[in-house]
Amino acid sequence: MCQARAMATTYEDNRPICKYVHSTSRGHEAIQLATAFQLLPCDFVSPYYRDESLLLGLGFSPYELMLQLLAKGNDIFTGGREYYSHPNYRGDDKPGIIHQSSATGMQAIPTTGIAQGVKFLENIQSDKLKKGANGEMPVVICSLGDASVTEGEVSEAFQFAALHQLPIIYLVQDNGWGISVTSEEARTTNANEMVKGFKGIKRISIDGSDFLQSYDVMKNVVEEVRRERHPFLVHARVPLLGHHTSGVRKEFYRTDEDLAKHALDDPGPKLRQKLLEMGISEDHLIYIEAEAAKEIAHHFQGAVAAPEPDPDTVGNYVFAPTDITDEHGERSPAGKEKVLMVDAALFAIREIMEDFPEAVLYGQDVGRRLGGVFREAATLAEQFGDHRVFNTAIQEAYIIGSTVGMCATGLKPIVEVQFGDYIYPGLNQLVTEISKSCYLSCGKFPVQTLIRVPVGAYGGGGPYHSGCVESTLLSIKGIKIVYPSNAADMKGLLKAAFLDPNPVVMLEHKGLYWSKVPGTEEAKTIEPSRDYIIPLGKGNIVLPADDDYVEEGESCCVITYGMGVYWAKAAAKKFPGQVEVIDLRTLFPLDEELVFSTVKKHGKCLVLTEEQQNNSFAEALAGRISKACFQWLDAPVEVMGAMNLPAVPMNTILEQAMLPSAEKASKRIEQLLGA
Repeated sequence: MCQARAMATTYEDNRPICKYVHSTSRGHEAIQLATAFQLLPCDFVSPYYRDESLLLGLGFSPYELMLQLLAKGNDIFTGGREYYSHPNYRGDDKPGIIHQSSATGMQAIPTTGIAQGVKFLENIQSDKLKKGANGEMPVVICSLGDASVTEGEVSEAFQFAALHQLPIIYLVQDNGWGISVTSEEARTTNANEMVKGFKGIKRISIDGSDFLQSYDVMKNVVEEVRRERHPFLVHARVPLLGHHTSGVRKEFYRTDEDLAKHALDDPGPKLRQKLLEMGISEDHLIYIEAEAAKEIAHHFQGAVAAPEPDPDTVGNYVFAPTDITDEHGERSPAGKEKVLMVDAALFAIREIMEDFPEAVLYGQDVGRRLGGVFREAATLAEQFGDHRVFNTAIQEAYIIGSTVGMCATGLKPIVEVQFGDYIYPGLNQLVTEISKSCYLSCGKFPVQTLIRVPVGAYGGGGPYHSGCVESTLLSIKGIKIVYPSNAADMKGLLKAAFLDPNPVVMLEHKGLYWSKVPGTEEAKTIEPSRDYIIPLGKGNIVLPADDDYVEEGESCCVITYGMGVYWAKAAAKKFPGQVEVIDLRTLFPLDEELVFSTVKKHGKCLVLTEEQQNNSFAEALAGRISKACFQWLDAPVEVMGAMNLPAVPMNTILEQAMLPSAEKASKRIEQLLGA
């Protein structure tokens, strides 16, 4: 406590040096230290941005914390990339700490995902489950501020933990403030009362400024969860003695009366008085305080003198390296029959789950009764069991965000979002937690997850079942996007996506699943061999042009993917030998080498997409092509997409009017060839 107080004072006295935004734990020290002292290296904990005392209690030195405060290059957590008290840690001497964002409450889902993974490993008696030196079962701590509990995603985490009885403790520190908003303004009740609605979560409310009470409660709660394996919420009332952050200062909005009231519950003086009553001498307490101040001054001097990050490292750790760099296996084995694209996905996942016991599949309706709304997971639960293939509630944020925690326990999750239009509730987790985890943990926590998303319009799917979302997803850095157009690519890319150590979103056009759309029969292919795999980032020439037309300058190329492949190939039939069609297959990483070399060869290019055209990935790609291939172009790069409407209309005539088609594409190709 003396260290934490001295750290806060030091930061305040050196504001020009401590220039990056930060919060301190002042007022929260007792409950944080009481919690930290209960944890073992087999456990997991997710601190939030005010939890520096918790980190001190785990054994991190003030110097290590200060390196992050000052964004120094040898910051052990993020190498100068993250805010103060945003740790991540993977080691044998302390509890595991996954990376969390500053989005308040967002850590609840990934951390509950850890508990989900722990329970899975526990249930199958896996040797991957890390236990304590004396066989203690691991527990998971998720630390939250009370104001964050109003976030909907926190409720999703509570719901899953309660339903599945996960070994997680939600530590809610309630200081009565959410920046400048009081608890009375922001919420009808505190977390202790709120969690009553989640049957199966035990709860307790305590004075978190009283160290002895906090220690006894946390000791009992941690021991109970270790033993009985159920969720618990500890609501700890604490004062807020410091600023909200160094940039949002208490004098901006808090009254002297409010500050004086909070100061009465300062944990330091409370504990000091109890120690005096217990017979600890005044001289000894003064000595402790002086030594703490001296130690903090020494650490701060060292942190200030530490080197800044090397600017050449700024691009490191966006992705973990993958071993899949070459295509291998048989694409069209002799004697095999053609399969539908949806079946190729099913067969690929079946083989993955046979080969990788740590693979699990979950999402809405993928379990035993239905096997996915497109039957893409049919029979998998029967074969592998309900513990490996199971349904979730309607909670896209949990489905996506829980994969962060599942991966941290050594599992390899495959999850499904029913339609592209439904992915938006999960974007918060995809952006704030998944995409940044590898980069901000300096490679310690890449998220190996495969997220399957059916997309695209056909047959009157309507406004909320027909959307294409690739441009939205491609604006997120730190994830990979795959978009197969046939059964062989589906199997080969799905295998590669699963094995990639990074997050991969696989967009699957539901109009190609069964080749029901006229002109898409070639989406059915021979099923590739079990070991067939296509590296991400490799496009494919699905229709070459004749050399004679190329040499005469009478050819063009179409760069496309998904349903666009079939529109382009159908349109090309009107211009035999004059059109070359490239199927991108992976939108990120993109096969720029193939794209640019193809455009340079032909000099005329159409980028074809099903997405609404304005501000799309296709338009951005056309701009890159124009810059890279400018001196080889005989005409401006053309782009063709759907009409710029807010949604796909239900009526099939209106749907067709909105979308590109082979006929519309052929007219554009004709114009290009005549240029």
